[in-house]
Amino acid sequence: MGKFKNIFLIGLISSIPTLLLWLPFFLRLSSFWTISLPKDGMATIVANYDGPLYIAVAKSFYDPDTIDNFNFNLPVKYFAAHFPLYPFLIRLFSFIGYPYAMLLVTVVSSVVAVFAFSKFISDFVDKKEVVWLTLIFSIFPARWLIVRSVGSPESLFLALIILSVYFFKKDKILISGLFGGLAALTKSPGILLFPALVGAYFIPLVRATLSIKGNSQPKNYGKIFYLFLIPLATLLVFYLYKIRLGDFLAYFHSGDNIHLFFPPFQIFNSHLPWVGTFWLEEVIFVYLIGAVGVFKLVKKDPISAWFVAILFLSTLFIAHRDIVRYSLPIIPFLLAAYSQYLTRKEFKFAFALIIIPIYLFSLTFISSNIMPISDWGPLL
Repeated sequence: MGKFKNIFLIGLISSIPTLLLWLPFFLRLSSFWTISLPKDGMATIVANYDGPLYIAVAKSFYDPDTIDNFNFNLPVKYFAAHFPLYPFLIRLFSFIGYPYAMLLVTVVSSVVAVFAFSKFISDFVDKKEVVWLTLIFSIFPARWLIVRSVGSPESLFLALIILSVYFFKKDKILISGLFGGLAALTKSPGILLFPALVGAYFIPLVRATLSIKGNSQPKNYGKIFYLFLIPLATLLVFYLYKIRLGDFLAYFHSGDNIHLFFPPFQIFNSHLPWVGTFWLEEVIFVYLIGAVGVFKLVKKDPISAWFVAILFLSTLFIAHRDIVRYSLPIIPFLLAAYSQYLTRKEFKFAFALIIIPIYLFSLTFISSNIMPISDWGPLL
């Protein structure tokens, strides 16, 4: 009964913020707190980028002829940037209608992500603080609340990332590899789990072999092969593209979906197409929080530190205004890194204050981030 109550509580913590965010659109309010809102109801939620594109993949599963029916005026290979697991799940529940299936998969994935985080964070804080940290994760940062309330694979992706790292820490390498492989089927950065977990696996083995720590016990080297499920999953995605799109490397030919540039920090080049502004000072704070979090995790949780460090370093080469979205996979681990500060009374009062701007920013973003859909027929 205790476990059921805990799962029910996690479900509420995850679902209530999303339902509150949907409410003004469901009620078709013209404005809220002086913020103008579209009057298209829940169609506004469904039309948020990149939801309709994932519906197109779910219905076509990369068939070029079917994709052309959606009139997005995008090259067929553009859809190779949208990995298959999320649209596959949408298709699986499409008997309720593709838009509703998309929102269902997003919401259920969000509940799983929040539940997985509650299990993960319990290793870092007292039991009485687990719910509090879980509540923080359910709405912070605002960009996370947004993507898990619209058509987006992020909630599924974060759930799988957290589960992969969590089971790796429990030395359940096969389960970790399975969840890591599913993450790689969801979004391309999932492949970064492979070098992160391999590094985290081998360093203790090397130390034990060299007797750096006399009481270290060597692990079973054979388990490492379970982690190869992660790159195997990525290869399967590319093979699917070979079959459906005729190009094994279609992901790399999908247009301007890959925003990696050299040298790093090209995000401050306001002339790049996905930057487009010089109002970027907050990006420095994003980098600072991430960098400090990496160093704190090295001491607190070396396994998580491997993944956070690799993904954080990759974000330094991303030139895209939406840098917070690209950083979302490290948020659960950064909350663990800063957990000793997040449980203080001062932070709790401060966080209560920023709940309002989180909600208002989320409303504004969703109201503005709408994909123009001239004909909903093919998407239904």
